[in-house]
Amino acid sequence: MTPFLSRIAVTIVGLPIVLGAVWFGGWWLVSLLAVAALVALHEYYAMVRPLRPLVLAGYGGAVLALVGARLGGIEWMLAGFLATLLFAFVLYGVATTRQPATVAISSTVLGPAWIGLGLGYLLLLREMGTPRVGQLAAFAVLLAIFADDTVAYFFGRFVGRHRLAPTLSPGKTWEGFVAGTAAAIFVAEVTLYKNSQHFLPGWRPVVLGAVVALAGAAGDLFESALKRDMGVKDSGRLLAGHGGVLDRLDAPLFAAVAGFYAILALQ
Repeated sequence: MTPFLSRIAVTIVGLPIVLGAVWFGGWWLVSLLAVAALVALHEYYAMVRPLRPLVLAGYGGAVLALVGARLGGIEWMLAGFLATLLFAFVLYGVATTRQPATVAISSTVLGPAWIGLGLGYLLLLREMGTPRVGQLAAFAVLLAIFADDTVAYFFGRFVGRHRLAPTLSPGKTWEGFVAGTAAAIFVAEVTLYKNSQHFLPGWRPVVLGAVVALAGAAGDLFESALKRDMGVKDSGRLLAGHGGVLDRLDAPLFAAVAGFYAILALQ
């Protein structure tokens, strides 16, 4: 199967699972996000292995952040994440790593800060307000970033001529970025249209779509910078043409955070 067809196959299988978990919310969503976090962290720590991260500390901090987000909102999510520092310090004390503490611990903490908190904010979106509002918020952000990523990929592949960030990601183009942003705005507007009188009325979905698209592009380039720094092409091969799980989460991780605060500001 070609990478192009494998991307389509993974999307057909994976998207309904993600949207179903978001629809049910609660511990169903926590369970899916915890699995995604652990796999993505495994890929991240494999990528930065030369820095000798303390991987168990990162796994524990990310899972505690997700559980904290479910049980106590943003305050307990941050408390769970901050446990990473304690875990990393203890493990560094008993480990035989040759890396300085600054390198080993900081590379460890970046994992749950990026992945654990990013997925935690997706959970916070789902828990926002009433169950109906939470569903709308999470669906609007997820569908917008999916549309942005898909349209940007196809436009960049078939139409794109002007590179967006040639140093970090040669495959990204301005044409794909503009088309993806337009798609994100359109999908956010359509997703929220029937409930616009009660949730983000008027022009607000347009702003949400634009914010999500910009954050998604930043998340994509952020991972590209890390991969370039560590000399790897993909974070993994689990999702075939999509690369690794982290390669699919790079944009949503930033978009979930931006979408959460954008909705708070626009309400």
